[in-house]
Amino acid sequence: MSTQPRYALIAGNGEFPLHVLQRARNRGVDMVAIGIREETSAAIEEIGAPVHWVSLGELEKALGILRTEQVGKVVLAGQVKHAKMFSDIPPDAAFRRLLGSLSDKSTDRLIGTIARVIESLGIEVVDSTEFVRDWLPEPGILTQRSPDAEEEADIVHGRKLARTLAALDVGQTVVVSQGACVAVEAMEGTDATIERAARLANGRRLVVVKVSKPNQDMRFDVPVVGLPTLEVMERARATALALDAGRTLLLDRGEFLHRANAHGIAVVAYLAEE
Repeated sequence: MSTQPRYALIAGNGEFPLHVLQRARNRGVDMVAIGIREETSAAIEEIGAPVHWVSLGELEKALGILRTEQVGKVVLAGQVKHAKMFSDIPPDAAFRRLLGSLSDKSTDRLIGTIARVIESLGIEVVDSTEFVRDWLPEPGILTQRSPDAEEEADIVHGRKLARTLAALDVGQTVVVSQGACVAVEAMEGTDATIERAARLANGRRLVVVKVSKPNQDMRFDVPVVGLPTLEVMERARATALALDAGRTLLLDRGEFLHRANAHGIAVVAYLAEE
C-alpha cells in the first residue's frame, strides 16, 4: 500500500491546471481533480484522472470532496476571475460565511482564506508550481533578441508602476509605450489588458510588464503567461515582455520562446527586487 499522500488539484481556468495534472500523472502521483464549472476547461477530463465538478459558489461541496477522497495535499492552479465573485452565481452557506468575514475581498485575502479553510481540515496546500518548476525562468534575456534602448526604458518605468499595483493587490500587469503607461490590469486579466492597450495605442509598439506580488505566496495566484498571451501580444504589436524570474510561469516554455523568437519579441526575466 502506498504511503504517498493523495493530491487534489483545484483547477481554475487556462492551461496551467491541465499541465499540472498531466505532469503529476506522468510522475505516477495519485491526483484527483476538482473542476469549477464556470472556469475549468472540459479538456481536464481527457487526462485520465478522476474529476469532480462544482460551481464557483459551492465551497462546502468542494470541501466534502476533499474529505471523501481522503486527500492529504492540495494544489491550487489556474485563475478564477475575480469578477466572477460579483456575478449572479449563488454562493452556498459556507461561501457566504467566508465572504461575509472579509472586509477586504482582494484576491490574496480571498484565496488565502480559502487555503486556510482547506488547511483546517488537516490538508496541506502546496506550492502551485511543484510539478512545473522547470517553467520558472532564470534571470536574464530568454530570447535571441534583447530589448532595445526604448523598450528597456519602458521596462524600467513599467516595473516601478507594476510593483506598486501588485503591492495593492489590484493587478500584476502594466502596458507601456514610449514612457507612458497605456493600461493597467484590474479584474480583466493580462490578455484583456494588452488588448485594451492596443486599442488605445494607435499602432504604437507596446511593452508588457508582469510582476509578482511582494512576498508572493507561491501556493496561489502565481503570475502565468502562455501561448495565448503571446498571440495577443503579436496582434497588439507588443514587442517586449518583462517578467519576474523564479516567480512567473512560462507555460510551454520551449514553444513560447520559439514563437517569441520567430516574431522578434524580446522576453527578459528580472530578479523581483530589481
